[in-house]
Amino acid sequence: MTRSRLPAIERRRRRPGRCLLLAVAVTLLAGCGEGDSEALLGDYQQHLADTLDLEAPTRASPDNIGAFPERDQRLFEVAETREGMLDIYALRDCHLPSLVAGRNNQLGRVAPPSQRWLYELELWRRLSECWNTEVPATLSDASRERLSRLTDIKTEQLPRVSWNALFASEEWVKNFSRASSPLAPEALDETRPRSAALAYLREATLRQFDPDWAADSATLESHFKTLQERPFSAELLRTLLLAEQRLGEASTLIEQALARPDGQACPAGLEGLTRSPEAARLTEWLAALERSARHWLEAIDALLDAQVAPPPAVAEYRRAWLSLSHPEAPLPAFMEARDHHQALLSRLARRCQSIAGT
Repeated sequence: MTRSRLPAIERRRRRPGRCLLLAVAVTLLAGCGEGDSEALLGDYQQHLADTLDLEAPTRASPDNIGAFPERDQRLFEVAETREGMLDIYALRDCHLPSLVAGRNNQLGRVAPPSQRWLYELELWRRLSECWNTEVPATLSDASRERLSRLTDIKTEQLPRVSWNALFASEEWVKNFSRASSPLAPEALDETRPRSAALAYLREATLRQFDPDWAADSATLESHFKTLQERPFSAELLRTLLLAEQRLGEASTLIEQALARPDGQACPAGLEGLTRSPEAARLTEWLAALERSARHWLEAIDALLDAQVAPPPAVAEYRRAWLSLSHPEAPLPAFMEARDHHQALLSRLARRCQSIAGT
């Protein structure tokens, strides 16, 4: 699962050949199934190339995100707890029989992972509450021991059940679907309202042992529905990969300009490059992308931090694709590409100022 991607500049150096792209060709490409974010980046690349009197770079397809861990790699094994109905009936003062019967009926057996977690949560609460009443004193020795054992088992299992409720859900898995596209610029505004789903799931995880907090099935399913509406995590990650790739390609143009003799390094119009409409739109979009990605990934981080320690495959996926600090993860790699591009622009500007002053 580790990302084995070469740095953007090095990958481009190893890529054989270059295509000759005219401005009209770039425009046509931007209109053939590519999104608005791609068009925005392409417009900036073309404007940069025109200003520097260079050919526009060949736009290569950015890497896709890694595959989400397989089911057996991402879930915890939680042993079934089997008790006879007569034994459960002996604990009827704990209000267990109807709950267990509902779980064992046809609908209970096909319930989605989130509903299975709600069942386990309610079962644990009834067991725990019952154990702290006068009921145990009225039970036979065997039934009291069974109540104690079941309470301990369900207490120990519940954190892993809540993990499985998330990582077994179709909604969560599809949120990281590789069959996704980069986000359009306006879709970045969806980050904060959509992150309410992540915040609720985090609260549910943190407060599942809190007797003063009540899980609400409708609210829970509403937030899972939000996750199901679109693969937002994947789309955001792919937008970061796209931006990193295109910024790297744009940086090669500046490196080419810097490699020219002093007399050719500073074409007319360079002083207006950073004030152009294309540069202004790009700057605004890059800032919005960083804000949105950071907010979303911080919300995922907080949700996962509230859970039990993850299986190794999930921990590796998180480090490679969701990390806020690992240098090869999409967000830090995007920020490095952006900062490197800005540093090259500044270097070219200083050089041109120096030439103009001589």
